[in-house]
Amino acid sequence: MSGRIELDRPRCEGHGLCEEAAPRLMHLDDDGDLVIDVEEVDGADLEAAKAAVRVCPVAALRLVSA
Repeated sequence: MSGRIELDRPRCEGHGLCEEAAPRLMHLDDDGDLVIDVEEVDGADLEAAKAAVRVCPVAALRLVSA
């Protein structure tokens, strides 16, 4: 199975919990804005993406089937 990470940018508040859960896939830039480094995920990255989606306190991330 694979998926694609989608970000609802206006909803994101830059808490950084997703970055902690999936540092290989995303990071906060110097302005505190989330940057998705890897959009298409599978395998271990898929599990990390699921964790990032789960920990977002404002539900700004979602994972859709690719």
